Amino acid sequence: MTLRTTIMMMQACGALVFSTVIFAEDATNEINGSNIELQTLQVQGRALSYYKEDEAALATRTSTPIDVTPQSVQVVTEALIEDQAARQITDLYRSISGMSQNNVSTVTLRGFSQDEVLYDGLKGDPFGDFSIPQLFTIEQIQVLKGPSGAIYGAGEPGGVINYVTKKPTYEEKNTLKVSAGNKDFLSGSIESSGPANEDASQRYRVGIYSDGQDSYRNNVEEENRIIDLGYAWDIDENNTLNVQYTDIHQYISGARLRGIPTDDDGNFLADTSWNNNEKSDYQELDAQVFQARLDHSINSWLESNVLVRYFDNTETQKYHEISKLIDSNSDKVEREFRDQVRSREGITLVGNLIAELGDHIVLVGSDYFHQKNDFLYDKTTKGVAELSLSNPVYGQDDTSAYDMVPQTNESTTTDQIGLYIQDQWKVTDQLDLLAGARIDRIEEKYDGYKIKTGITKANYKDTGYSTRLGATYRINDNWKPYTSFSTGFVPQGAEDQQKSADGSLFDPEESQQFEAGVRSYWFNNKLNVNLAAYHIVRENILQTDLNDESLLVAVGKVRSQGVELDILTDITPHWVANVSYAYNDTRVKESTKGIQYANGDRFANTPHHQLGMWTRYDFPSITSSIAFGADYVSEQINRQGQTVKPYTVYDLSWQTRYDDWKFQLNIKNLFDKEYAVSGFTQKIGSFVGERRRVYLSASYDF
Repeated sequence: MTLRTTIMMMQACGALVFSTVIFAEDATNEINGSNIELQTLQVQGRALSYYKEDEAALATRTSTPIDVTPQSVQVVTEALIEDQAARQITDLYRSISGMSQNNVSTVTLRGFSQDEVLYDGLKGDPFGDFSIPQLFTIEQIQVLKGPSGAIYGAGEPGGVINYVTKKPTYEEKNTLKVSAGNKDFLSGSIESSGPANEDASQRYRVGIYSDGQDSYRNNVEEENRIIDLGYAWDIDENNTLNVQYTDIHQYISGARLRGIPTDDDGNFLADTSWNNNEKSDYQELDAQVFQARLDHSINSWLESNVLVRYFDNTETQKYHEISKLIDSNSDKVEREFRDQVRSREGITLVGNLIAELGDHIVLVGSDYFHQKNDFLYDKTTKGVAELSLSNPVYGQDDTSAYDMVPQTNESTTTDQIGLYIQDQWKVTDQLDLLAGARIDRIEEKYDGYKIKTGITKANYKDTGYSTRLGATYRINDNWKPYTSFSTGFVPQGAEDQQKSADGSLFDPEESQQFEAGVRSYWFNNKLNVNLAAYHIVRENILQTDLNDESLLVAVGKVRSQGVELDILTDITPHWVANVSYAYNDTRVKESTKGIQYANGDRFANTPHHQLGMWTRYDFPSITSSIAFGADYVSEQINRQGQTVKPYTVYDLSWQTRYDDWKFQLNIKNLFDKEYAVSGFTQKIGSFVGERRRVYLSASYDF
């Protein structure tokens, strides 16, 4: 389906929804009486009241209006998360321009794979590498696009994702919620938050969530459980302490879930229910997180905050993996069995001083990040039964009888300390400047065994520098352009440093971005339009040495450029729309040879076009609403150049309130489309998009 066809279908569906709801509301008014005179009220629509966020601390570590932030920032609010019945981050890609799915648990952002995320501005992802973040504890998702090195240190150049967690509230709020759906989906949760004493100087939060469901994929069942606790204390008028603890458990049978092989044109070679995993295969995650923050007001112009986040998790995976497509005409694949355990433990410490000095807001801060990763990996190919693509027969083997061969037993310890300074200068009433710089010292220790290389020990130390300079200008209430230059870096791994031809250390990967955009407001602020254009270059990517394939050289270079358009509008006081469009072109500019990429090649899983839409119409007379969503992603390629077909999926939602009850029906993938969200390799195939899912929920506030 072409982009033009998709847009026409969206317009037609939007017109149909609009005409339907107008007819329904007129019919309701006729039932209530044909000659009723209604008082005219000026009502602000849901988009600007609930979907729009005016401030965010992600880009600057200070509470800053987005209009004076010279870099693209996008916020998905709690109201939009609830309206779309989003349970995990994959449900929200349509609402974030430039973001698409890379594999099961990571995303592509502005053309680059992004797998590291922040929680309340702190490193420490409890979900690790392969588990999809759940949203029960999340009230907002913030995305800073482009390199973020000047404020957060080492990171991918496409941007950084920040999950803002739910905190204890000053007002009492209690919610009980149950949900059910097809594929035996069932979930329940209870959340309670509010004052713990009479003057609300102490507050609490308790949240418990559990769900279970089957899948369209063979052998797959999933269970999630989350316990979330919070305590806030206004120690005095100058000090506030917030403490949080979260316990997470996830179990998925028939996993680690992979793709389905395709031909070069992107056609699946098996039914989309096919799975290379047995029912006894599984992926299990257990994680705990402790987080605390102390805010201190020193005087009228100086304040500080200190933050700490500790996490540990263990991810166990016992699963079958495709090892070989026997041949292009065969119906069978060869498999191997893998037994992997990943354990992570980390702590982040952050301290900031924020000074308001006339027209300047100066930030001086430091952070320290320590993480230890342990990885144990055994596998076997002997005695593992082949599997048919057209008629899979599971349970042919006894996995306990496999003769496992140790592959990897390694431990990697990373320490990073950063110092940063930033100045937000209000030059005039129209002009704001932002300048920031950061220095990072990174040390990595590697101690491990790999079957291919034997026992290896390696230490790596390096220093990274990052800068950002930007400006915003308020022409008038309608036009607010901005421009910025930002840099970032990613350190090379300690193990890779052993593969230098001359024994010297590889420099970190370096990236830089030029971005220009404009935020505009129309029709008495009922229409908000954000337009951004960017150019990113990433260098020093390690490549295979042409003279010795056992060695590496840092000559890789990738260029990404594109345009993003985000529209948020109250079409009427009761009809809102949220539209996100992105164009991206990411290509390899320098490479030693085309084992995976050659010069000029497109990057894998970087669609040229993405278009997401969410529109909702409210019926105040019956306290109900209907909403419609669409998500279009253009053609992609996998890592070996095979096509990943374009797709468009549609969602539908209905919501109504009765006293303290809210009932909601969500239908995702309305027309039950079979599609791939992204691709990997020829043998692993493409990752299958979710088929039609129906969710009905009831929540009670008390």
